[in-house]
Amino acid sequence: MARVKRGISKHKHHKKIIDRAEGYWGGKRKLYKSANEQVMKSLMYAYIDRRNKKRDFRRLWITRISAACRILGVRYNEFMHGMTISGIIIDRKVLADLAINDSDAFKALVERVSPTTTGAV
Repeated sequence: MARVKRGISKHKHHKKIIDRAEGYWGGKRKLYKSANEQVMKSLMYAYIDRRNKKRDFRRLWITRISAACRILGVRYNEFMHGMTISGIIIDRKVLADLAINDSDAFKALVERVSPTTTGAV
């Protein structure tokens, strides 16, 4: 049986890792072992942060909605509870956009959801 030499495939694999390590500092960019360690860690961070990004944006939207509600004299949890009771299904991303860019529409929504609103505080 013929002997299989792995030089070409090994070189191809190393080159792929070194190419991914472009922009790193020092040996992390040039040496295979260091580059491989850093690339693996970077991929792990990227995977984790793709999930954290969703969490961070939801937190931002809630903060924006809450601030807009406070200006109109309603608490965030009362507003969201009113939305649920009224059967209005609008996600937080759209609500935050309304609060920032179209305050009149957001005010009308708050008035429709909570009739006990007394106006600005």
